[in-house]
Amino acid sequence: MDALSTTTHLHIFTWVVGIIFFLVAAMMANGSKGQKISHMIARLFYILILVSGALLFFKYSSNDAMLYGVKFLLGFLTIGMMEMVLVRSQKGEKVTTFWILFFVFLIATLFLGFKLPVGITWFA
Repeated sequence: MDALSTTTHLHIFTWVVGIIFFLVAAMMANGSKGQKISHMIARLFYILILVSGALLFFKYSSNDAMLYGVKFLLGFLTIGMMEMVLVRSQKGEKVTTFWILFFVFLIATLFLGFKLPVGITWFA
């Protein structure tokens, strides 16, 4: 398990695939079998994102506990907005606010994740 928590490769892979399955499920017709399947796969990747993120959080949070905690919270809120978009759209309710919040939280999470010492230093 140590090999999975020492680098960000697993975490980045899980959130990229999770976002892809989220977008696929969001673009499919409501109530279709394909949407249900891709929604369940997206939920599996939400769990994998949280597990891989928690492994990184517990390993590296001693570097800057506040920033890592904020990033963990932002990631959790991003996943929450993804789920809210899918569930509310299946019920036929308005999801515009949740799409906006999803993109805001996603951008903030990505920025903070790439800014932290374990992330890729694009914004240094």
